[in-house]
Amino acid sequence: MEKRYYTIGMAGHIDHGKTTLTKALTSVDTDRLKEEKERNISIEPGYAPLYNDDHIEISVVDVPGHERFIRQMIAGVAGIDLVVLVVAADEGVMPQTREHLDILSLLDIKQTIVVLTKISKVEREMVDLALEEIMEELKGTVFEGSPFLLVDSLSGEGVNELKEAIIHSLNCLPSRSMSGELRLPVDQVFTIKGQGTVVRGTVYEGCLETGQDLMILPQGIHTKAKQIQVHSDKKGTGYAGQRVAVNLSGVDYKKLKRGNVLVSSPHLYVSDTIDVCLDVLTNVKYDIKQRMPVMVHTGTSEVLGRLVFFDRNSAKSGTGNILCQIQLSEPIMAKRGDRFIVRRPSPVETIGGGWVIQPNGGKYRYGEGTIELLQAETEGTPKDRILKVLDRYKSANRGFLLRETSLPEERMEKLLQGHEWIELSDSTVTHCKITEECREMIDQVVSKYHKDFPLYRGINSGELKQSLKEYPGSLIDYALEKGTYIQESGRVYLEGFSPQIPPEWETRCGQLIALLETDGNKVRDMEEYFEQAGIPENWRSDFYHYFVQEKKIVPLDDRKAYSSKVYSEAITRLKHHTNDTFHIGEAKEVLGVSRKYMIPFLEKLDKEGLTIRMEGKRKWVSNVHKVGKEI
Repeated sequence: MEKRYYTIGMAGHIDHGKTTLTKALTSVDTDRLKEEKERNISIEPGYAPLYNDDHIEISVVDVPGHERFIRQMIAGVAGIDLVVLVVAADEGVMPQTREHLDILSLLDIKQTIVVLTKISKVEREMVDLALEEIMEELKGTVFEGSPFLLVDSLSGEGVNELKEAIIHSLNCLPSRSMSGELRLPVDQVFTIKGQGTVVRGTVYEGCLETGQDLMILPQGIHTKAKQIQVHSDKKGTGYAGQRVAVNLSGVDYKKLKRGNVLVSSPHLYVSDTIDVCLDVLTNVKYDIKQRMPVMVHTGTSEVLGRLVFFDRNSAKSGTGNILCQIQLSEPIMAKRGDRFIVRRPSPVETIGGGWVIQPNGGKYRYGEGTIELLQAETEGTPKDRILKVLDRYKSANRGFLLRETSLPEERMEKLLQGHEWIELSDSTVTHCKITEECREMIDQVVSKYHKDFPLYRGINSGELKQSLKEYPGSLIDYALEKGTYIQESGRVYLEGFSPQIPPEWETRCGQLIALLETDGNKVRDMEEYFEQAGIPENWRSDFYHYFVQEKKIVPLDDRKAYSSKVYSEAITRLKHHTNDTFHIGEAKEVLGVSRKYMIPFLEKLDKEGLTIRMEGKRKWVSNVHKVGKEI
């Protein structure tokens, strides 16, 4: 059985005995700061090892209970798997007890053990009253039905039972995912002389190895894990659920802060706009206003932002499932499904929280259309989320898909193995639905081109791609390869298509070719033939292109052309009446034309590879008869 790693949290009102209980469980005093010792309160989260055997390892985080340190409390519970709610028997439920419960609920932490401490300080009746009060407080919440234990941290009464209850609860709880990319929200940054920068945090997902290349987000700083420690013990690997300290190379600790995230993948998204589903707490004192400033807590980060509603201008206490957006003052690293807390900066209070729908929020209009869009995103399956990206971009590389969908890499790769997903020549991915859509668009463009320009063999491939510029070139190439198209000489046409002269012009075009053939080797400018055949100027360019493309005429230069029949016969006659090499005088005598016709004719032979010019003469190429017959 693979070893599992968990971190539990101690939560509750100030001076209810969280730190003393942590010390009773672990023999570690987590109040390490001088000010914490002097004031006898926890200011920063404290950490200690609780239990470790071959199958399970458990760490404890003791979070501050004072209202002034709620932000530290939120950072401390990032990544915990179970919470021990501590309530003192001599005081019962207090304001921070309720606020901690609200925060834990918004962060979707459901695994809870309720501990009544300081039981030796009061009579049994007071203990019973305190228990009754807690049970009433939890009624109707996700914590209703949580186990209750009575503990006295100083005498040790109930401590072992609590430890056993924690181990039992965690044995029934799935461990965090160790596959996929590493994500470690940083809650402490410091430096050690001779070692350099050290960060601490709980591994949220994935694994961390000594020597591993890492990135610090949102700054995008590249670094390496020089050393890993778990509760002061050097380790080669840190696992999801573990509390670790990481010695980083090449990073100035002054550039880092709580809220940064240590990651192994470059595909995780950094954004200053997040689409969210927000729940407002029932005990909020004032309405939540449109574009109201809020402090946003997610993971260990704390950033100022503004709430943006799309279907209202305010929200009242107790309103749930508000689909909205938070525009942040600075970028954060977030993934779909991450939980967050929002607090009013002034007057300070926790007002709500929820989960991130899309970590890379867009620009939306106010109205029902945006709500429908966000609603669709909340309900989307992994496949739906990938298809949504592809509907917009048509194809995307894997890194971009990971950022846009916030899917775990392993899960996305497994999904993309299905036959419906297609990898294109530029290593981007698309879906068969998109390729079929692209093929239909090509059909429309090419068919219209055939209709508008029936004299042309097909549309130029560059022009086709320009007409379909919303589709990447690699996708168009794939659709062309798999479709019923012919690609020839840089042009694309439908299988079975051949250029056709419109019926109303067949007679005149036939007259033009007949005139060319009548004039033989001594042709006039093409414009004269068009004029004589009665073909208007606006049609001449198209007909000329058609005649050349279909090999009905052979251009000699920009103005003159032979009919293909005359051209072929001229080559045959010249070949039969000259040796392997010949000069221009011999050619003029055979064909009976002047120099003004002879020079462009011979240059045409050179260009087509029928002859080679050498020292004032020309030499026939050996395959001239074959080429001449094809013309």
